[in-house]
Amino acid sequence: MTTTTRTYLVVGGTSGIGLEISRALTARGDRVVLTGRDAERATEVAAGLGESAAGIALDLAQPETIAASLAGVGDVHGLVIAGVERDSNTVRDFDIAGATRIATLKLVGYAETIHALGERLANSTETGIVLFGGVARYRPYPGSLTVSTVNGGVEGLGTALSVELAPIRVNVLHPGIIGDSPFWSGKEQALAAYRSRTPGGELATVADVVGAALFLLDNRGISGEQLHVNRATLAS
Repeated sequence: MTTTTRTYLVVGGTSGIGLEISRALTARGDRVVLTGRDAERATEVAAGLGESAAGIALDLAQPETIAASLAGVGDVHGLVIAGVERDSNTVRDFDIAGATRIATLKLVGYAETIHALGERLANSTETGIVLFGGVARYRPYPGSLTVSTVNGGVEGLGTALSVELAPIRVNVLHPGIIGDSPFWSGKEQALAAYRSRTPGGELATVADVVGAALFLLDNRGISGEQLHVNRATLAS
């Protein structure tokens, strides 16, 4: 690795928005270590991005295994934790197992990833950490009880870490309805309803989220912030 090469760890980088962030980083000449739950899949995806990418297995929902998963990762100059899961949960029909998994994944798993990296995170304002929350934290919907609550916890986690880890910068990115993301593929009726309530009639895109993530990684003047990528969808 040359002195001009920066290494980024993208947790949840094998698919969706995490993969596109990994792709953008390698395209601009950075080195990327991306993670997914399956080692073979992570290695295959990394190979598709070229020689500057490597893939490893990491499961945020099993935080006790994270340190071992990251043992072979060297110095890191930026971190994106984009690994997410969704569920549909209400207090009337509360799914304890589902709620526990998502809370563990996002709150304990996110924090343990940073803890496990330890001093391998370059102690500099040039080092950015981006945590993924979601606008359900601010705009709950039926079934979003767990997701809304846990994303509120991610907001608190990011704020606390921005103080504890300074000068390393920590910010939280909250995507809204990302119309061209894999999650929304084939759900045109729902997307049409969201577009009808969005100023300008267009939803945010994966490219919008990738651009926001790179902005937060790179801008040395921003820490402890909550960035929404949502094109201001109006409440129903």
